[in-house]
Order: sequence, then C-alpha cells, then structure tokens
Amino acid sequence: MIDTGASIRLLYIDDDRGLSRLVQKELSRHGYEVTCAPDADSGYEALQAGEYDVCALDHYMPGREGLDVLPDILALPSPPPVVYVTGAQDGRIAVAALRAGAADYVIKDVSEDFTALLRSAVEDALLRRRLERENEAAQEEVRLARDRAEAMLREVNHRVGNSLQLVSSFISLQLRQLADEGARSALREAQVRIEAVAHVHRRLYTSSDMATVAMDEYLAGLVDELAKSVGPDDASPKLSLRADAMRVSTDQAVSLGVIVTELVTNAVKYAYEPGEGGEIRVVLETAAEGRAILTVEDDGPGLGGGAPKGTGLGAKIVSAMAGGLRSAVEFDADHPGVRARLVFDL
Repeated sequence: MIDTGASIRLLYIDDDRGLSRLVQKELSRHGYEVTCAPDADSGYEALQAGEYDVCALDHYMPGREGLDVLPDILALPSPPPVVYVTGAQDGRIAVAALRAGAADYVIKDVSEDFTALLRSAVEDALLRRRLERENEAAQEEVRLARDRAEAMLREVNHRVGNSLQLVSSFISLQLRQLADEGARSALREAQVRIEAVAHVHRRLYTSSDMATVAMDEYLAGLVDELAKSVGPDDASPKLSLRADAMRVSTDQAVSLGVIVTELVTNAVKYAYEPGEGGEIRVVLETAAEGRAILTVEDDGPGLGGGAPKGTGLGAKIVSAMAGGLRSAVEFDADHPGVRARLVFDL
C-alpha cells in the first residue's frame, strides 16, 4: 500500500450518479480528493484542465464508452494511471482495457466491497507509477553518468593523441639536428611506432564507441599513413590492404597497429632492392570460433631459413605485442617471400 498521508486526487468518470456519490463519500473518508464526471467527454475535459493522480473510468456510458476515450486520455502529455471500471462480467472488456493501456480493472457493484476493491486498485496503480518513475529517474542518472564518463574518456583520448603528436613533432625537430644516418633511422622508426599508437587515440576521439575500434577502418588509415612514409614514387613498394569488418578492444587495436607497423616497415626496408618496387600486402580476416587472422606478406627473397633482418628491436616489439594478444607471429616457410601470420581471439 502507498502512503496516503497526502491527499490522492481521483477523477471518477461514471454516468451512475448514485455510485459516484458512494465512491466520493467512501474514499473521502480515506483521505482521497474525489472529483466526479458524468460522461467520457466531461471527464476528458477535466483531465485536460486539472491535475489528477489517478483516474477511474467506467465502461458503459452514454455517448462514448470507456474504451473509446481511454486512448485519448493516455495520449495526454502526462496522463494519470487509469483504473477501468465495468459492471459487465465479460472478461473480454477488462482484457481489452488492459491491452489499451489501463493500469488495472475493477468489477463494480453497489456493495462496500466495490469501493474497497477500487481503493486497492487505485493505490496499486499509483505504487506502480511511482516505481516506474523512480526506475526512469535511475536509468536517466545512469545514462547521464555514462555520458559524462564517455565525454571524459573522449577528452582523455584527445589529449593522449595530441601528446603523442607533440612527441612525434619533437622527434621531427631532433631529426633535423642529426647528421648520423643510423641515429636518424632509429628516430624515424620510433616516430612511426608512436604514430601507430596515436592513430588509435585519434580514432577513439572521433568515434561514438569508446570501448572498441573498427579495425578495418583503423588499418585503412594506418596503411595510408605508412604508404606516405614509404614514398609516393613508382619505384617504392606499394602497400595494399584487405580487411574484414570487425571491432576489437582498444588494447588489441594498439597491439595490432604496432605489429602491422613493424612488419610493414621491415618489409619496406628488406623485401625489395631500392627502385625495384614490389607489393606489401596486409590482410585481416575473420576465422572460425571467434578468432581473426592478420597477415603481412611480400614477394621478396624471403628469410632464407633465418630470422627477419634488422637490429632485433622490431622483432622484440612484435613478440611483446603478440604476447599481449595471447598469440605469436609465425612465418610461413612455404611462401616465396616473407609471410608473417598472427591468429588472435576477437
């Protein structure tokens, strides 16, 4: 039962004036403020003009019946819950009223049981309405909290992306001061790695989904940036991408982006002779059992039974990133060039 310390404003719509007076008398003794309306139209006008906590609506009335006016009542900007009242014993009327949006129904008669049942139905309807509003308010609080968290996370990604871009700019400034080609090469490689991570945060900043990254879109942007760093001339290796649509977590996206960057950079450096051209292919495809396969391959001379060329730092980075994905990069010995393959769980 609800707390009836405050007066409950009830609009009782019924053409039976005797029963209306009985309802008004009996419920007023329990703290109700009862207003009576003799037909559907006057009851609807009263609801438009005043504020009521709950409405009791009779079925059989001259002019429009209860089921005729019920949709109009429920279409009001802030309609009260409606308890449907009918003297008919046909349960189909009550079912039709409930389907139309009534909160409850009561079979009416002239005994005191009717007013007790009506009061119980009214208070149950008010309790359900209060719980609905409390639930809506709680859900709104959750939504606002989520929006605030997403806004903060988007701002964090924006600042991280900007900070990484600033670090990349510092490296560019440092490159201009260096004459040693080995040091310049090492800094350029570090810059490419930083850009791979920054690209994830830039994508998260502009995405509506803060938890996952569209990997096909991310790789498209990353490969495009790598292609620009390789060089625009026809003698440079060409980068191509084929990626299935899939979403991965932020951490997975960072690991995969760094792995692709390292493997593509290594292929650019060692797969083809200067001016030879050639192609480097990046493929991301879905596999069975919720897994995916990342492949980076070229048509160069291959590994010759050894490990990939380089200082070994790139191989350590790839191994560490693959370990974070609970996987490892494998090299296909049957491929004429170099084919690196990573299978990971989505």
